[in-house]
Amino acid sequence: MTDRSGAPVVVGVDGSPSALDAVRLAAREAASRHRPLRVVHAFRWQPVGTALGPVAVVLPDDEVRQEAGKLVAEAVEEARKIDADLAVTGTVTDGGPVAVLLRESRDAALLVLGHRGLGGFAELLVGSAAVQLSARADCPVLVSRGEARATGPVVVGVDGSPVSDEAVGFAFAEAARRGAELVVVHAWLYPPPVGLREAYGDVMPLRYDPRQLRADEERVLAEAVAGWSERYPEVTVRPRLVAAASPAGVLVEESGAAQLTVVGAHGRGSLGGLLLGSVSHAVLHHCRSPLAVVRHPRG
Repeated sequence: MTDRSGAPVVVGVDGSPSALDAVRLAAREAASRHRPLRVVHAFRWQPVGTALGPVAVVLPDDEVRQEAGKLVAEAVEEARKIDADLAVTGTVTDGGPVAVLLRESRDAALLVLGHRGLGGFAELLVGSAAVQLSARADCPVLVSRGEARATGPVVVGVDGSPVSDEAVGFAFAEAARRGAELVVVHAWLYPPPVGLREAYGDVMPLRYDPRQLRADEERVLAEAVAGWSERYPEVTVRPRLVAAASPAGVLVEESGAAQLTVVGAHGRGSLGGLLLGSVSHAVLHHCRSPLAVVRHPRG
């Protein structure tokens, strides 16, 4: 994992309540990490529309930019309410939200997003744009979701993949920094009954040893934390091996008491080819705590 010494925490804003929640979360994260906070608004000129299409007369560009500047100034002020000593800067940058924040992520320690947006960040619903940023950013992405808690464990999902290992490393570092317990969740499936095999096809051999199958999954969980436990001996680890139909559902349930939930950008499941992967995508939609998405480094 890269420390990026001196790199800021970056938060995208648009004046919406969700964005201000993200600003407050980002300010707390920046203060606890002893890093500066950079507030960013993506400015994209849009003409005023009519039933016949765009009209020629629009608000002057400088007036629109002034309004964008006010949004940033309000966000900066909100961040300083969290910590008066926090170093905070704000900027209005030309471009669409995804492109702007992807550029910002290259030099950021953490990218913070609200789960819904307006105006310059209208695309930052929990949908395609948020998925793109979570999967493509060059730093971990923290999405302001659920309830912000100062107590409770850090929860991380594991599946034995390299992406999962990045997420586990991030989660250990966060648990150590917060003085929190770390709950490491590995959810797995028993082979379906014969009737379901006939309906949906085989996913496992017809003959298997349930005890051996569980032992294999226990090994995945143990190996996921072994090296990191040695690196962070101060972190109390609570392993959770769960036989469940929905790994995402298990993580969402655990997030209900967590101060932070952590997932990798995608895993090894049948839908692992998606940008986020089926489990991470589902958790992004339903998580009950702030959610960190950690991507495996490029190349």
